Amino acid sequence: WEFRGSGLMNVHGSTGDIIFLGTSTPQLEETFYTMTHELQQDLGGSGSNLRTPSCCLGESRCEWACYNTQEACYQLTQEFQDELHRPAFPYKFKFKFDGCPNGCVAAIAWADLSVVGTWRDEIQIDQEAVQAYIGGEIPPNGGAHAGRDWGPFDIQKEVLDLCPTKCMWMEDGKLKIDNKECTRCMHCINVMPRALRPGKDKGATILCGAKAPILDGAQMSSLLIPFMKMEEPYDDLKEVIENIWDWWMEEAKNRERLGELIKRQGFQ
Repeated sequence: WEFRGSGLMNVHGSTGDIIFLGTSTPQLEETFYTMTHELQQDLGGSGSNLRTPSCCLGESRCEWACYNTQEACYQLTQEFQDELHRPAFPYKFKFKFDGCPNGCVAAIAWADLSVVGTWRDEIQIDQEAVQAYIGGEIPPNGGAHAGRDWGPFDIQKEVLDLCPTKCMWMEDGKLKIDNKECTRCMHCINVMPRALRPGKDKGATILCGAKAPILDGAQMSSLLIPFMKMEEPYDDLKEVIENIWDWWMEEAKNRERLGELIKRQGFQ
């Protein structure tokens, strides 16, 4: 970029991972050729197409992952090659795959179709480990806040009182959870990872319509399907996506994201 342009770059900006700033028109094609042929970089298109899907590390690294995010991301990237390379949409469309509600790729905020791992049975509780946290034998938050004296761990103040739906309480020295009221925010699991873990009946929640536009402000994606089992070959998910695309391509104005169409025509 020192050679072709100004040498100035935005790295990990709000509109892209690397933005090359300041050059003249004759240099554009030259830069593109060098990047793609000599540096072997697949430059993402900025047309009205499906953008490259992204996911968190999922089951390869993370014990909270409720489905195989990398496999789902790979399979859908393969399935929708045509939509990636031949723009046919009113505007851009993004998939993001989060393995659990912690949302490490922020699917719910950034993707037209957000796939967020979840569970539909009860949070698993190890009551002995709960007592070990209360007794100070295991550091809370996986030891992330070590190095300063925050005082003894207070389960009432640090977990129970911070539960958004107040669905947890202590009874006869045991931790109780009313799972019907749980919103899967993951706070309690993050604070006491050795005592609590997601349930065993795992899958994903499907949401749609997030965007971060300049004119009318950002919106989060809206809940479409509360729970879907995420198993190969992901036919259920593919069917949902194709149905959404059929409606969006039929009804959307030019340069109208799915979220904006939902806002204009209603979610039903």
